[in-house]
Amino acid sequence: MYLKKVDGPRAVTLPDGTVMTRADLPDPGTRRWVASRKAAVVRAVAYGLISRPSALEEYGLSEEEFTAWQSAVAAHGEVALKATALQRYRQS
Repeated sequence: MYLKKVDGPRAVTLPDGTVMTRADLPDPGTRRWVASRKAAVVRAVAYGLISRPSALEEYGLSEEEFTAWQSAVAAHGEVALKATALQRYRQS
């Protein structure tokens, strides 16, 4: 079995003890961003699995969009990434 050469680690251990690998990331061709996929990308960048520039390029995200995801998670947790919750948190 051959492993593809990648920059950075192949897996990271999260604070809760779970291991996140590159296989846990959404497909690069993702067009429909549900909260769990957004959270996976934010977690991967936060814990060093992938770099921010590579995440922006790989998933076709704008700097502003990704920053909004990070801010929502930092302020209200991953539940804030849901579309219905987003409306609620923007008002407060």
